Amino acid sequence: MTDPTDPTATGRLTSLVRGTLTFDVYDEGPVDGEPVLLLHGFPERSTCWRLVAPQLHAAGYRTVAMDQRGYSRGARPPGRRAYRMRELLADVLALAEAVAPQGKVHVVGHDWGAIPAWLLAAHHPDRVATLTAVSVPHPLVFMKAMVRSTQLLHSWYMLAFQLPLLPERLLGSRAADRLVASFGMTEQDAERFRAEVVADGALPTALNWYRAMALEDPRLLRRTVTVPTTMVWSDGDVAVDRWGPAHTDAWVDAPFRFVELQGVSHWVPTHAPDRLVAAILARVRPTPAAS
Repeated sequence: MTDPTDPTATGRLTSLVRGTLTFDVYDEGPVDGEPVLLLHGFPERSTCWRLVAPQLHAAGYRTVAMDQRGYSRGARPPGRRAYRMRELLADVLALAEAVAPQGKVHVVGHDWGAIPAWLLAAHHPDRVATLTAVSVPHPLVFMKAMVRSTQLLHSWYMLAFQLPLLPERLLGSRAADRLVASFGMTEQDAERFRAEVVADGALPTALNWYRAMALEDPRLLRRTVTVPTTMVWSDGDVAVDRWGPAHTDAWVDAPFRFVELQGVSHWVPTHAPDRLVAAILARVRPTPAAS
């Protein structure tokens, strides 16, 4: 009798085990298609790709989306040290190795999900065919943007999230609806946040992604990306200033494209899925002359 959770038996991943943690994985589309890892950000889960993945399947690609550390019920370690970038990178590397043991994957990351995507491409280019970063630029450029643009003003909430307990109380209440709406979320987006993050108990550990920032080693970030890369940013993004995405090519030594979406909020995968898919497909299957 075959084990349905064994990818060697079914060709599908339903979970990923790394140490004591078990991550929920959603492996869909043609099983023999080139794999595309889809990495969500805050405060969402892998369902944020629900309008993107079917279009990639129709184009012949296999998608593998994972509820990341702090979100999967079996992967919520306590304490902020467990959420340092080196751990986020190791999670995504383990997923890439499970999906393509002998090959490469395409990687797409939105918001916080773009950070481990950037790091995977920078530190393990042998595992990455292409990178599509959505909203958030190369992490070192993001840090530079804090002093070279208005990014610090856009990132006020990152400082607020360092406070103990108060962010959980605020975001766990109905008052959070006004806050998430100010960042461009719709009522449907807010309902999904309440159900998938707050009610499911993932909010405190999801916030640890922010709270671990003070513990980071900047040396981890100082690595140039050497795989073909697309940076997608939207002009309605109130969380990320344009300067970082527009200058992130300085840390990409490979074909690079900056795609600016007009009239779109920060929540690109759900608010502009068609345009995002077009950018992804232009990267994963470029013409010989494409940059």
